[in-house]
Amino acid sequence: MGEQLSPDEKLHLITRNLQEVLGEEKMKQVLAERELKVYWGTATTGKPHVAYFVPMSKIADFLKAGCEVTILFADLHAFLDNMKAPWELLELRVQYYEQVIKAMLESIGVPLDKLKFIKGTDFQLSREYTLDVYRLSSMVTEHDAKKAGAEVVKQVDHPLLSGLLYPGLQALDEEYLKVDAQFGGVDQRKIFTLAEKYLPSLGYAKRSHLMNPMVPGLTGAKMSSSEEESKIDLLDRKEDVKKKLKKAFCEPGNIENNGVLSFVKHVLFPLVGEFSIKRDPKFGGDKTYTDFEEVEKEFGEELIHPGDLKAGVEVALNKLLDPIRKKFESPELRKLSNTAYPDPSKNKGAGKGNSKAAEGDELVPSRLDIRVGKVISVEKHPDADSLYLEKIDVGEAEPRTVVSGLVAYVSQEALQDRLVLLLCNLKPQKMRGVESQAMLLCASIEGEPRRVEPLDPPEGSSPGERVFVEGYETGKPDDKLNPKKKTWEKLQVDLKVSGECVSQYTECFCLSLSPGGPEGVRRVCIPVY
Repeated sequence: MGEQLSPDEKLHLITRNLQEVLGEEKMKQVLAERELKVYWGTATTGKPHVAYFVPMSKIADFLKAGCEVTILFADLHAFLDNMKAPWELLELRVQYYEQVIKAMLESIGVPLDKLKFIKGTDFQLSREYTLDVYRLSSMVTEHDAKKAGAEVVKQVDHPLLSGLLYPGLQALDEEYLKVDAQFGGVDQRKIFTLAEKYLPSLGYAKRSHLMNPMVPGLTGAKMSSSEEESKIDLLDRKEDVKKKLKKAFCEPGNIENNGVLSFVKHVLFPLVGEFSIKRDPKFGGDKTYTDFEEVEKEFGEELIHPGDLKAGVEVALNKLLDPIRKKFESPELRKLSNTAYPDPSKNKGAGKGNSKAAEGDELVPSRLDIRVGKVISVEKHPDADSLYLEKIDVGEAEPRTVVSGLVAYVSQEALQDRLVLLLCNLKPQKMRGVESQAMLLCASIEGEPRRVEPLDPPEGSSPGERVFVEGYETGKPDDKLNPKKKTWEKLQVDLKVSGECVSQYTECFCLSLSPGGPEGVRRVCIPVY
C-alpha cells in the first residue's frame, strides 16, 4: 500500500494520533527519497497488557505507509531498570514477549513478514557497542542521565548505576539498528532529547522521534504492568474483562483521564474505524459511530451512559483478545507463560519474616469502615447534572460531604432525612471540584431500565453506628484504605445478594450492626459513580 501513497500521505499516516513529533522536516526529506526506517523497543519486564494495542495500531500505520519497521525486545534494558527482570528469566521473558506481541499483531491483521524482530543482547554485548557505552559515559553527566530516565526508569531513593546507563543505551540503539526514527510513548521524551543531544557528539546522525500519548489505565492513572487493577491482561478471561471494565473509572461526562474512552480513541478507531453501542430504544437505541469526536462529545454531554460505553468496549476488546487467548491455549505457550512469570506466592521462604505484613494485607471485610449515616441535606452538584451533593451525619462533630451519582435514580425528596450506609475510610477524592469524604453504598439491578437505590440500615439504627459482616466483628478497620492496593474494589466483588435479597459477604455472611445486632437489609453493596 505504501508504494501507492505520496510522501505527504505517508507522513500523515505515520504521524496521525501522535502527541508529539521531533524532526518532522528530516522525515519529509527521507520520504521524498525512500521509505522511512522506524524502530519500537519494549523492555521485557511485566506481562504486556491491552494498552500495548496502542503502539501496535501505530505499527500498523507505519507498515501501511511503507515503513521498514524493527521491533526491539530490550532484554538488557529490562535487567538494567532496577532489575525488573531477573537475569535468569531474561530469555524466557523475551520468548514470551515475542509470542504475545506477534499474536497481538496477527489479531489486528498486521503481516509479520514485513517486520524485523531483534533482541537487545544480540548486538548490545558486542565490542563496538560496549566501547560506545564507555564513550557516551564520558560525556553524559549524572544529572542528564537521571533526568532522561525520570519517566521511564523506576525511581528509588538510592538508584543503582544500571538505571543511569539505561537512557544512554536506548540512544545508542538508534545508531546500531540503523533507523531514521524511534517510536515510543511521550514518557520517553527525555530519553529522545538526550539521544538528539549526544549522538552527534559520537559522530552519529540525529534521529527523528515519534511519540504516542500515554493512555490512562482503568483507574484513571497510567496503565501499568505492576498495578493489577489498572490493566487488562491480554490473556484475561472474558469474565475477568467484564469485571475489570465494570470497576473501571468512567465518571459520567468526564472525558479527562478516562481509560475506557481513551481505548476507544487510540485503539478501536485506528484499527476498526468505528465503535458501536447497544442500548434500549428509549435511551437512544443502538448506534454505530464512525468518528471519535462524536463519541467524545456525546459522552461529555452525558448522552452515552458509562455502562453502555463499557459494554461496547467489552465486545470490541474481546474480539481483539480472542485470537490471542486461542493461541495461548497450547501446552507449550501455557508452560512458557508460567515459567517466565512464576507465581510470587510460591516463592520459598516468603512467609516467615513477613507474617505481620501479610496479616495487615489480609483481605477481610473488617477492614472496611461502614457506618450508618443520616442525610441532613441534599442538592444538585453545581457542575454536574448527574451528581448530588449531600451532607451526611455519621456521628462525628461535623457532617461529611458526599458526592454521589444518584440523580437519575433517586429523587432529592427520597434522600432527604434518610438513613443510609457509608463507606467512611476511602481516601477522599474530588468529583467535579468537590471533595467527597465517603461513599454512599447502594444496590443495583442491571438491565433496562437500570435500578439503583441506597441501602437501608437495619431498623433501629443510629448515625455513627458501625456495620459489620457477621464473623468479622472483632477486626479493626483501616484508618484509610490504600488506593494502590484496591482493598475496597477487591472486597466489593464479594458483596452479593442472596435469593432472599439479604445483603451478604460471599455466600453466607450477612451484614449486621454489631455482635448480636439486627440483620442487615436485603441488598447488595456497590459503589455508585
